[in-house]
Amino acid sequence: MFDKTIKVLFISFALTGLNAQKKIIGTIKKPKLVVGIVVDQMRWDYLYRYEKKYRKDGFKRMLKEGYSLNNVHIPYIPTITAVGHTSIYTGSVPSIHGIIGNNWLDKETGKSVYCTADPNVAPVGSDDRKNGSHSPVNLWTTTVTDQLRIASNFRSKVVGVSLKDRASILPAGHNPTAAFWFDDSTGNFITSTYYMNELPKWVNDFNNEKHPEKFLSNGWNTILPINEYTESTQDNVLWEQPVGSAKQPVFPYENLMTDYSKNKGVIRTTPFGNTLTLQFAKSALDHYELGKGDETDFLAINLASTDYIGHSYGPNSVEVEDTYIRLDNDLAAFFKTLDEKIGKNNYLVFLSADHGGANSEGFLKSNKIPSGFFDEDLKRSLEEELQKKYQSERIVLGIDNYQIYLNDATINEKGLNTEKVKSIVIDYLNKKPEILFAFDLKATAITPIAEPLKSRAIAGYNWKRSGDVQIVPRDGMLPSYAKKGTTHGAWNSYDSHIPLIFMGWGIRNGKSNTDYYMTDIAPTISALLHIQFPSGNVGNPISEVIKIK
Repeated sequence: MFDKTIKVLFISFALTGLNAQKKIIGTIKKPKLVVGIVVDQMRWDYLYRYEKKYRKDGFKRMLKEGYSLNNVHIPYIPTITAVGHTSIYTGSVPSIHGIIGNNWLDKETGKSVYCTADPNVAPVGSDDRKNGSHSPVNLWTTTVTDQLRIASNFRSKVVGVSLKDRASILPAGHNPTAAFWFDDSTGNFITSTYYMNELPKWVNDFNNEKHPEKFLSNGWNTILPINEYTESTQDNVLWEQPVGSAKQPVFPYENLMTDYSKNKGVIRTTPFGNTLTLQFAKSALDHYELGKGDETDFLAINLASTDYIGHSYGPNSVEVEDTYIRLDNDLAAFFKTLDEKIGKNNYLVFLSADHGGANSEGFLKSNKIPSGFFDEDLKRSLEEELQKKYQSERIVLGIDNYQIYLNDATINEKGLNTEKVKSIVIDYLNKKPEILFAFDLKATAITPIAEPLKSRAIAGYNWKRSGDVQIVPRDGMLPSYAKKGTTHGAWNSYDSHIPLIFMGWGIRNGKSNTDYYMTDIAPTISALLHIQFPSGNVGNPISEVIKIK
């Protein structure tokens, strides 16, 4: 009898425990929606340089309500757009995920490869195959958005939105609900047959509303009196490249509608490209009913106009300052939409950047700071050096992503020693005063260069796609194509130090100066959602931002 009583009690306790476990498992809390906002070419210091001009509901709201990581860096080189978006969403690095640049050279064919170009898919919404034939075909690992879809048995909806194809496609992953980008040939948002065979009605309706024309109808003038732009240089300087048909880089830009009628892509180099993107994102939010179902959904947004404007004008321009003030207003309006449609405490948002941007060469020189161009006539002069040594041409295949690609076909045909050729190239480059280091990428681990540069070079090296010799310019030295405006790609803080703020569901308020990396974003989101990390993940969850245990 005693044994029977014990047995009944044991079963009772076991069932109670199982019921409690089921209750706990069944009530794991998750946000209704995750919104990833990646602001192209946003340096960390923009959060504070223009802080006095920001309203309370945009960047300031994120800083006040969210958790700001102030010491986040990119853990690889080169710091290039496609690589940044991929690394944020995979938690991985080029060595593993395979996206080593916007473009790279295929050493077997000698041809340039674009990161998302896919000849096996067709445009949807456009007849332009160059603009529309894109997919994640070159991405080797999963993304946090892929993992969310897998974890929900593909019930979670994932949508990518950007003016740039690569910045919509790579964050959205391999099997999203949709990915859309802007087509310069039509002025419309489009996609490809990788995702669907025809545009949804709501996308056609959005395109037919001609939002770009509405945004550009009054041109572009400063939103504040121009004398209040005290964080920038004067409006007209020699190192800026004006938008459209403007003769000088001076406000107001009045011919944008005429320019747009000839070249739809002109909207990219105005702050209205960001406005257009967020307007489209709001439509996607409505028509896919994101955040309305039983599973967590994900909206991946890239705001790309900051990059185009930065490339044209440089970080110290009135144009960049005005762009961020306007972006702050757009973000405030977007957060208000999320509050109203999803609920203030029901969504999680993070804001970061794919890379930063260097100060313009002219700006630096005018302020007595060393600068210049490290690669003027570099390929030609290097080929001449090798011609003298080997009496052979075409030994250099090309230069891309700060890397020298050697022509293996020529080297093999001439019976040359690859290691000797590399040695000559490296010695030649290291004699140039504009170059800090040049080294054999295969031998980076044993090359006497300082950290974190060594680790970043290793993380950025993909043996199937990268070049043979890495170039590291001296501080402030830019590629020669950036004689106007600026660019990015280096390891230095101006290119690698990016903002990262989490806000909303599950996030405590605060800030930190602890070292973190771009690759920590995906595992942090994964931990919050209780899903598996992306397949190539190398980052770690940032536990100090998480409020929900």
